[in-house]
Amino acid sequence: MDIMDNYKKVKKVLWIILIANMIVALIKVSIGTIANSTSIMADGFHSLGDGSSNIVGLIGIHFASKPVDEDHPYGHGKFEMLTGLFIAGMLFMIGIKIMVDALSRFFNPTPLQISLQSLLLLLFTLCINIFVSQIEYHMGKKLYSQILISDSIHTRSDVYVSAGVLFTLLCIILGLPPVIDSIASLIVAVFILHGAYEIFRDNSCILLDQAAVDTCEIRNIVMSFDLVKDAHNIRSRGSQNELFIDMHIMTEPTLSVEKSHKLMHNIEEKIQEEIKNNVEIIIHLEPYNKQK
Repeated sequence: MDIMDNYKKVKKVLWIILIANMIVALIKVSIGTIANSTSIMADGFHSLGDGSSNIVGLIGIHFASKPVDEDHPYGHGKFEMLTGLFIAGMLFMIGIKIMVDALSRFFNPTPLQISLQSLLLLLFTLCINIFVSQIEYHMGKKLYSQILISDSIHTRSDVYVSAGVLFTLLCIILGLPPVIDSIASLIVAVFILHGAYEIFRDNSCILLDQAAVDTCEIRNIVMSFDLVKDAHNIRSRGSQNELFIDMHIMTEPTLSVEKSHKLMHNIEEKIQEEIKNNVEIIIHLEPYNKQK
């Protein structure tokens, strides 16, 4: 699939998710304000963070989709990972703020005003979050988009958070003290911080060129060719959207240039067939010495 076509589809998905997240955030913040609930407000700001990350994602995709130029022969794809790190930073700050507010309210609990309408609206937003998370993750895998996958992890944590808030409010309705609201806010903050860590981990691994494909898998493919006597210095990097592999292979010294070229071409085709069709491969050819 063409990378530029991928980016266009990712943009469309981000716009749709942005609208859904902003609607959910506005509903939750409104309910939290009316009910005087820090846990609902925390959940609302978490959803607002989802919307903000969509905006940042759109900016990142704009730069990532720029074509190859003289100064960037590998393209601008890593803007997508840089954007992911920025989103992780945003979530980290939101999580810390919610945690501080929750600790403050823990020592000064305030009675809550909860209505059946509020609970139904929260249940409605929970259903939206579940739908959004599933669709975004599916599209992220389909389009090999790190932004969509990262954002779906964030939205998925929002699902668990919203479910926890609903459970807390039901507990308060059943007579538990208001301090449980602050406890729920702390749990919300933990989910947000964990989501920030996951996004930071996944994107930083790509930026630091962590191995993208199992070396043994690549070696097994290469060594399945009879003309290949050995393979070493196998490396891989990048993401599923832009994957790069390079290696050294050894063949008989008498093998002609024409046959060597055909062999490397066949290796490329098999790797593309079994790993990924648009992977870029560089093969360094060396003569095989039986004595060594």
